Amino acid sequence: MIAIFIYVPTEQTEGAVQRIMYFHIPAAWLAFFSFFIVFLSSILFLWKKEREWDIYALASAEIGVIFCSLVLITGPIWARPIWGVWWMWDARLTSTLILWLIYVSYLMLRAQTDAGSMRARLAAVLGIVGFLDIPFIHFSVLWWNSVHPQPKMISEEGLGKGMDPSMVATLMISLGAFTLLYFVFMGQRIQVEKMRDEVEQLKKDHLYSR
Repeated sequence: MIAIFIYVPTEQTEGAVQRIMYFHIPAAWLAFFSFFIVFLSSILFLWKKEREWDIYALASAEIGVIFCSLVLITGPIWARPIWGVWWMWDARLTSTLILWLIYVSYLMLRAQTDAGSMRARLAAVLGIVGFLDIPFIHFSVLWWNSVHPQPKMISEEGLGKGMDPSMVATLMISLGAFTLLYFVFMGQRIQVEKMRDEVEQLKKDHLYSR
C-alpha cells in the first residue's frame, strides 16, 4: 500500500486514478491463474477420478471469481474519468464479463446439483471449457481495434519497457502480494472442504451403524 500511494510516481497522462491499476492488473493475472488451476485440476479429475482434484478445482474457482469480480469493479472505476463512461462493450471487457459469468455458473452448478461423481464431472467439463475464453481475452486487444490499453508490462519490446522502474517494481510487489493471498485462500478453502467431507463421512458411518 505504501508503494502504491507514496513510492510510485503519479502517471502524467491519467493522473492519480492510474494507481488503481496496481490492484486491477494483479487481480486479472490471479483470476487467469486461478482458472488455469481449475482447468488443470478438472483434467486431472476426469483422468484420475480422485476427489482431491475436484476440491482443488472448486477452491480455485471460488477464488478466481473473487479476483475476476475485483477486475470488473476496478476497471469501471478507472474507465469513468479516462473514457468518460463506466463501461464499454469492448472485446476485452465483454469477454472478461463472459469469463466471470462462466465461472459463476460453475459455482451455481455445483451448488444446485446433488453431491456425487456426476456433479464433479459436469463441473469439470465446464471448468475446462470456460478456460478457453482466457486466450481470447488476452489476444482481444491485438485482434480487434480495442479501446482497452495495450499491454505494457509484457510486450514485444520486453518486460516493463517504456514504464518507470518504480512502477514496474510496485506492480511486481502487488502481484507478489496477490499471489500470496491466493495461496493463503487456497490452503484455507481446501482445508474447509476436506473437513466437510470428513463430517459427511462421519454422518454416513453413524447412520449405517444404527
